[in-house]
Amino acid sequence: MTGKFPEQRKGVFYLTEGGQETEIMYKHGHNLPEFAMFPLLRDPDATADLRRMYARYLETAARHQFVPLMGGLDYRASPDWGAKLGYDRPALADMQLRAIDFLREVAEPFRGQVPDILFVGIIGPRGDAYALNKEITCAEAEDYHGVQLETLKRAEVDLVSAMTFNGTEEVIGLTRAATRVELPVAVYFTLDSSSRLKSGATVREAIAIVDAEAGDDRPAFYGINCSHPLEFAPALEEGDWIKRVRSFRPNAAMMEKQQLCKIGHLVDGDAPELGEQMGAIARRYPHVDVWGGCCGTWDTHLDAIARNVRLVSG
Repeated sequence: MTGKFPEQRKGVFYLTEGGQETEIMYKHGHNLPEFAMFPLLRDPDATADLRRMYARYLETAARHQFVPLMGGLDYRASPDWGAKLGYDRPALADMQLRAIDFLREVAEPFRGQVPDILFVGIIGPRGDAYALNKEITCAEAEDYHGVQLETLKRAEVDLVSAMTFNGTEEVIGLTRAATRVELPVAVYFTLDSSSRLKSGATVREAIAIVDAEAGDDRPAFYGINCSHPLEFAPALEEGDWIKRVRSFRPNAAMMEKQQLCKIGHLVDGDAPELGEQMGAIARRYPHVDVWGGCCGTWDTHLDAIARNVRLVSG
């Protein structure tokens, strides 16, 4: 298995960031070429907005005594996307390290207010998160994602979150690369309105395939992100496999994924209702301990989710 992440402990929950891209674009008016967050660190105004956003996340974690998982800036910090943004590999590595340093700096004042603070590197798919990307093999994925993982190893992150994946070949290669650098990786699948991956597999099938093919290199755990509860709840079939799912990061609204990112305004849904929906899932699956948000969510949604999770956990 990829490197170690803390074992589940009763009463201990983790809180990720929300849908930062949609928040920074539609609440604060910053452009994201290629949907990339890390270049904002070169813009003083954007950096100030990011500081305030993270402070609100940290305040939410402190209010509900969740362990904050500090990540979210480097989803596009891989070679192909970096090249589109004008970064060669050394410059891209420098920005990755700068992103993690920024997270450490923002989190430091909250030490003592939260149970712990952990730092996370974010990896996205090589291609379109909402297409099949059949062109990448396991071996190619291992080589490609290994570049970003090597830098995250230098950054000494506690966890790598592989977000919005919808196939298995790329995930298998990524997890093998993570094992090579001894970093734990959480793999998040995204589902469409059919409650399946774009590749056609169910979540249960995808997890079984990755675990079987990756063997000792299998992910530390799995999650679902960039899907609304009404999309992913039907996919939560009964069985021992569900214990491999440790995290949910829902969208605020049930809407086609690319439209949510390009619609031109924030679609934030109903935060109290989302919190209740996630509380119901927490009651059904008490082993799940990593909670957060995706497109359209921000600190208001995270507060509703964390409050409801605490209510049902006793």
